[in-house]
Amino acid sequence: MGRVTAVPIPQPRAETAADATRRRAGRSLGAALLLGAAGSAVVLIASGQTWAEGSAVVAGGNVSLDAGGRDVTGVPAALAVVGLAALVAVFAVRTAGRLLVSALLALSGAGATVAALIGASDSAALDDKAARTTGDTAATIGALTHTAWPYVTAAGGLLILLAGLLALRYGTHWPTMSGRYERDGTPRAPRAPRPAKATAPAVDPDRPEDIWKALDRGEDPTR
Repeated sequence: MGRVTAVPIPQPRAETAADATRRRAGRSLGAALLLGAAGSAVVLIASGQTWAEGSAVVAGGNVSLDAGGRDVTGVPAALAVVGLAALVAVFAVRTAGRLLVSALLALSGAGATVAALIGASDSAALDDKAARTTGDTAATIGALTHTAWPYVTAAGGLLILLAGLLALRYGTHWPTMSGRYERDGTPRAPRAPRPAKATAPAVDPDRPEDIWKALDRGEDPTR
């Protein structure tokens, strides 16, 4: 009976600090893209909805009026567009430029949130509509109510803010659009030049061994 040699079972490679960093960077990249895109979409959609409703007194009765988010303030929608552009620009820059763009992304989200919360209780837009509708500059809105859309807009701004904070924390480990750089941002080593193709030796038609060698190389010895 032959001898049986025990074959050692290969153990899984322990995760290094660099592996953990790359894994966290990959997760944060996906989260930032999702949060930034979703937050911008929410702000743009919610800021176009009705934020306030009321009625103005005119001859013969009351007229119902409403004001959309962009009637109240155009700041959240504008900052959502800026944040979306900054989210794309994060991958086009590196080092200090990436930090600046990430900060712009975070500030866009914070600004959209604050502007939406301030506009949640605003009545000036409806007062202006009442003045235009009645022709009386002193006209005001009665039975004023506010909807939940300003708070939905603020929530979208918070998502943009979170995307910016992720970019500030992990953005230095994210890939760039440039093909000249590796995923960690370091330059790739230049490729070694290909060796020159060796020239086949001349075939002497009077030497049978040369003819056989040419045939072995897949050449036509009659040329």
